[in-house]
Order: sequence, then C-alpha cells, then structure tokens
Amino acid sequence: MKILVDENIPAMTVSELRRRGHDVLDFRGTQEEGSADSEVWNLAQKESRLLITTDKGFAQLRQSEHAGVLILQLGRTSQTPRLLCEIAI
Repeated sequence: MKILVDENIPAMTVSELRRRGHDVLDFRGTQEEGSADSEVWNLAQKESRLLITTDKGFAQLRQSEHAGVLILQLGRTSQTPRLLCEIAI
C-alpha cells in the first residue's frame, strides 16, 4: 500500500509499516518537513497515497474523492496510536 505519514506520526509506526512491506513516504528530515496541510493533502492525492495523521482537520475532506485518510489519536503517556476515526473511499 502507498502511504504518506504526517509528521505527527511516531517514527516507530513508520518503521513498522515499512517492515510490513508498505511504500511509506515520511517528510521528517527532508526539505518537505513543515509543509502546509494543503501541500501534504495534494501530494497524497497526486500519488494516490493513504494519509495517516493525528490532525483532525483532515476529517473535513471526507466529502471529496481521495485515496483515504486514517486519523489517529496518540496517548499522552505512550506513543502507541489509537484509532480516532477512519475515512476511506
């Protein structure tokens, strides 16, 4: 699966997704780090990638056609993600 992870997703999650064979794009440590949400969203759509984020602002995009959005809520004491909501077409 082609995935774009937002910068707020733990690196251990990125590593695990890659270990499982997914094509994961992560902006951390690249020139794209700090990109605006609109740029992140546009790239995800251009490359037909599932977007994984903790940013609830992406939930408003559920009305448009897209490759998918997975919104997680991270716990305060651990970086173990908990599914907040999933939006996919």
